[in-house]
Amino acid sequence: MAGTGVVLAGAVLLALGALAGRGDVALLGALPLVAGAWDLLRRPAGEVRLVLGRPARSDDEGALRAELHVTAPVGTAAVALGVYRGGLPALDVLLALPDAATGSVERRVPLVVRTVRTGPQEVASVEAQGLGPGLIAVSESAGPVRRDTLVLPSAAPLRQVPLPARLRGLTGSHPSRRPGEGGDLRDVHQFHPGDRLRRIDWRVTARRSPTLGELYVRGEHALAEAAVVLVVDSRDEVGPDPRTWAGGRPTRPDDPTSLDVARRAAASVARAFIAGGDRVGLDDLGVVRRPLPPGGGRGQLDRIVHALALTKPEGWSRHRVRSPRLPSGALVVVFSTFLDDEPAEAAAAWRRIGHRVVAVDVLPRLRTGHLSGRAATAARLVLVDREDRLADLRDLDVEVVTWRDDPALALAVLARSDRRRPGAGVPR
Repeated sequence: MAGTGVVLAGAVLLALGALAGRGDVALLGALPLVAGAWDLLRRPAGEVRLVLGRPARSDDEGALRAELHVTAPVGTAAVALGVYRGGLPALDVLLALPDAATGSVERRVPLVVRTVRTGPQEVASVEAQGLGPGLIAVSESAGPVRRDTLVLPSAAPLRQVPLPARLRGLTGSHPSRRPGEGGDLRDVHQFHPGDRLRRIDWRVTARRSPTLGELYVRGEHALAEAAVVLVVDSRDEVGPDPRTWAGGRPTRPDDPTSLDVARRAAASVARAFIAGGDRVGLDDLGVVRRPLPPGGGRGQLDRIVHALALTKPEGWSRHRVRSPRLPSGALVVVFSTFLDDEPAEAAAAWRRIGHRVVAVDVLPRLRTGHLSGRAATAARLVLVDREDRLADLRDLDVEVVTWRDDPALALAVLARSDRRRPGAGVPR
């Protein structure tokens, strides 16, 4: 420590002056010896204690707020705080504690961390060191204390979303072609056994049968629901810089990865369908586990968002022998970078058996201007192969949406095209 060095230097000068009979040298060593000893006596009485509270989402998008509790012992004039994130220094703070000379003091320091990432991640790691009066004597380093959290993906508002080719059930929010209640007018016909009395149209009856010899009732279409399965490809988590794809370089903390885009995209689509009264499920191409079955309501949306936040690459993925089984007539929305054949093969297989499939490209907007030589050639070849794969999906009538452009507009266009598709929305 600095105070110990001053005391030793003063002691050496005092000893040399006494041995050499030089009073001036002894006096020169006595002054820092006394001052250093005095500062050492006033050093902090113990270590600084740190407690990093549980973070909470703030109203500001992408900001995490936590509270750091700092307990300084007697004799602490200030506390030096070092904040790290992702193993890199993020902030250095000197916290003055003028009232800690006579007793221990506790301070609460607000900590705001901005992040573009979702899923499990480190909030911050904090170290501390107590400083005595004059900032010469210091205590032992405290920490580091670390806090991890799970950042849930936020959902963007969508105007409209496409529907599957077949609707299910006799309840829901979408008009079907089946006879029932709640939908648009289907016809007006004579009363027959099974019709409800409250469906009698008295105006039509009075016009067609003034003597009330025949009763006429209004027939309506039933309201049906859509079954939607969101399929996330968690095997790839790549950033905007192609040089980080091989794993040799880490992705910058301020760059959202493809999995961050996929989580937010899937949460947005799930919220739009569940708000419309439909049933939504979730599956993952990267792992073999029980999928989240389709369901509706706010609780189902919370389960989907939490499952999306926990989605992450889990080592080397096992190759699936066949694509996951889906409910009959479901709309399949695949979120992937399509950097290899497996998600494209699964989407093509689902389309061949009659599902309507929407492929959502979640590759971030790339930065390739700094690439040169072999890196630029390799990136260009990978992207050309990916574009060929997406073109093959379009040829199979798989609808492709690029999330980095304007997904709300693209999905609204697909929703409006439902009315032009032969038999769209008609239960079979």
